[in-house]
Amino acid sequence: MEGAFQMSTPGGNPRRADAMRNRQLALEAATALLAQPGTALTVEAIAKRAGLGSATVVRAFGGKDALLDTAISGLLEPVVQRAKTLLEKDSPEQALRTFLGELIAFQSAHHAISDQLGGLDLPATATLEAELVRSVDEMIAAARANGTIRTDLAPAVTTTLISQATYAIARSQPASQELADAFLTVLMDGLRPPTPG
Repeated sequence: MEGAFQMSTPGGNPRRADAMRNRQLALEAATALLAQPGTALTVEAIAKRAGLGSATVVRAFGGKDALLDTAISGLLEPVVQRAKTLLEKDSPEQALRTFLGELIAFQSAHHAISDQLGGLDLPATATLEAELVRSVDEMIAAARANGTIRTDLAPAVTTTLISQATYAIARSQPASQELADAFLTVLMDGLRPPTPG
C-alpha cells in the first residue's frame, strides 16, 4: 500500500500523494496516542510519533482539533454501531449488560479521549457521543418498559448512575476483566425491580 503513495503515475500529483500519506501517518499516530494513558496529545507529540514535522501535521488536517476529531470519531463509530446492533438483536437488559462490558473495555483502552479533550472543537465526535447516549437511553427505556429494570428511579438518574459508575470502573488501575464482570453483576442486580415484600 505504501508503494502506491510513493509511485507517481502519468498525470498523477506526487504532492497530493505525499499529502495523503502524511495525513494517514498523522491519523495513525494520533489514534495510537489516544490509547496511551498520560500521553500529551500535542501536535508535537503526534508529529514525533508520525515521523513528521509539526507544520506538516497541522497542514494535513488544518489543526489539532480536526485531527483529533477524525481520530476519535474513527474509534467511536464502530462502538456506536455496536450499540445499535445489540439493541436490535438482544433483549434490552442483555443488550445493556453486553454493551456496558464492551464500553468499559473501550474506555479503559482509550483514556486520553476523556482526559485531554476539554475545550476542543470536535463536531464529529460530539455527534457520535450523542448517538451513543441515545442508544443507551433506548436500552434503558426498553428494559424499563418490559419490567427488567426498576422504574422507581428517574430515567436520567439511572443513565447518570450507569455512566459515572462505568467510567469509574474503566479508569481503575489496573483495569481487570474480573472487576468489570463483578461490577456489571452488581449493577444489573441493583437495577432489577425490587422483589415485592
